[in-house]
Amino acid sequence: MPKKVKVGTVVSDKMDKTVVVSVAEHKAHKKYKKTMTFSKKYKVSDVNGTSKMGDTVSIVENRPISGSVRWVLDKVVEAAK
Repeated sequence: MPKKVKVGTVVSDKMDKTVVVSVAEHKAHKKYKKTMTFSKKYKVSDVNGTSKMGDTVSIVENRPISGSVRWVLDKVVEAAK
């Protein structure tokens, strides 16, 4: 089974070796069929500390690293300005 890949924005980099990434998904409402935006935050392992707050990053699903970290930083898609 292939690993899931998501793209999101770093919203916090205050932890050591871990960043919080917000991923927005567009889904249709079940009844009204209107496109709505849902966002979810993921804790991502960033061992090298390459990402900063505001960066757009790509994350990959991984085995559990700690109690709440299940994603690993793949690459920085776009650096913050």
